Amino acid sequence: MASQKRSGTTGWPKDQNSYEPTYNGNTNMTLHRTISLYPLTNYTFGTKEPLFEKDPSVPARFQRMRDEFDKIGMRRSVEAVLLVHEHGLPHVLLLQLGTTFFKLPGGELKAGEDEVKGLKRLLTETLGRQDGVKQEWIIEDIIGNWWRPNFEPPQYPYIPSHITKPKEHKKLFLVQLGEKALFAVPKNYKLVAAPLFELYDNSQGYGPIISSLPQALCRFNFTYM
Repeated sequence: MASQKRSGTTGWPKDQNSYEPTYNGNTNMTLHRTISLYPLTNYTFGTKEPLFEKDPSVPARFQRMRDEFDKIGMRRSVEAVLLVHEHGLPHVLLLQLGTTFFKLPGGELKAGEDEVKGLKRLLTETLGRQDGVKQEWIIEDIIGNWWRPNFEPPQYPYIPSHITKPKEHKKLFLVQLGEKALFAVPKNYKLVAAPLFELYDNSQGYGPIISSLPQALCRFNFTYM
C-alpha cells in the first residue's frame, strides 16, 4: 500500500499560539480561580478556654446521631479549609487534638441553619478572637461533599448506590483569609500548618477527607503574597 504524504496543514492544533478556547460562549464560568495566600508569619495565635466535643466517646457520638436522625433527619456538617503559605508552599491550618488526631475547623449545623452563616458561627466559636473585634470570614467556594451512609466512621465523596438515606452530609468550604488575622485557639487544641505535600496520599496519618485536599485544591491558582 502506498504511503500517504502528510500535509503540513493537517492535524490539531494547527497553530498552538492562536488557539483560544470558547467554552461554548459562557463567559461566566469560573475557569480560572485565583486564591491569595499570605505567609504564616502574618497571623497571630492566642489561646482561649478549652472547646470540648459534644460526645465523650465515638459510640456516644453515633448514638446521638441515631437519636437525632429519628427526630430531624440527616446531620449536616460544614468544615473550613484555611490556607497560608510557608517557604512558597501552600499549608492547611488544622486543629490537632492529642498527638494523632487532626480535624478541620467546623462542626454540625443547627436544624434549618444556613450553611454559610453556620460555618461563620462555627469558625467564630472555634477560632474567633476574644477581644470583641469582629472576625471577617470570607467563604470562597465549596470544594467537597462527603457522605456518611451509616452510623459508622466511613465517609465517601459520593452516595453509595444502595443508600437512600445518608446519615450525614459534610461540606468543605474554602475560606479566603485576610492579609493578617488574630486567631484564638482553644487550650485543648493546637493549630498546626500542614503542607499539602504532607497531606497528599496520607490517609493513614490524616484520614480520607484531609488527605484528599491536595486533589480538591488543585483547580485553584495560588498567588503568594
